[in-house]
Amino acid sequence: MSGSNSSARGSSAATEPLSFTVHSVPSPDLGDAARRTAIGRLKMIAVLAVCAAPVIASYLTYFVIRPEGRTTNYSELVTPPRPVPEGLPLTTLAGERVKPASLQGQWLLVVVADAACDATCERHLYLQRQLRETLGRDKDRLDKLWLVTDDATPRPAVMQAIESGTPATVLRVPRDELAKWLAPAEGQTLSQHLYVVDPMGQWMMRVPPNPDPPKLKRDIDRLLRASASWDRPGR
Repeated sequence: MSGSNSSARGSSAATEPLSFTVHSVPSPDLGDAARRTAIGRLKMIAVLAVCAAPVIASYLTYFVIRPEGRTTNYSELVTPPRPVPEGLPLTTLAGERVKPASLQGQWLLVVVADAACDATCERHLYLQRQLRETLGRDKDRLDKLWLVTDDATPRPAVMQAIESGTPATVLRVPRDELAKWLAPAEGQTLSQHLYVVDPMGQWMMRVPPNPDPPKLKRDIDRLLRASASWDRPGR
């Protein structure tokens, strides 16, 4: 009878186990993954190159591409520039450690002398202050730095003079350690020069002894113009 047949079929269906069809999962294409990684890296390199281009272009303009066909800088260019050593033992006059990386982010005009600060040191500190003031709206792109090369305390009169207006940064560093970064011209001493350090913390220019202020200012002006597209005031 139809009722019994229907019942039998239902009973038979209930006792049969269910079966599932498992479809294969596609394995990842390792070649595509490698290509995507390579493309990502190329894009990152391209972005970094675009960011670095203004810096590279400004240095090429100043150091290599000279339309006048001759060297016109007064100070001596240091090639290649010498980065500040990561382990340079800088301290404040109070003895607090200062990271060398803190010198980055600003053009620096550096005076080197012991704490007694002889007549040459005084002239350099005065020139450092006056030159910065003549830069007008660009003066905040140049910091004054005095590196003291012994353990003595600077004279109060000298400290008072350099703290007038915008104070100079005064840090202590052993002379022999500083010599691993800055160097005088042959036959000269460290304290006979002023030194120019770029915003990346690289020593890149050495000023002659007994500097001529107008000529030195011309060098600084050129550097600030060459870096105007990527250097900004303040650290």
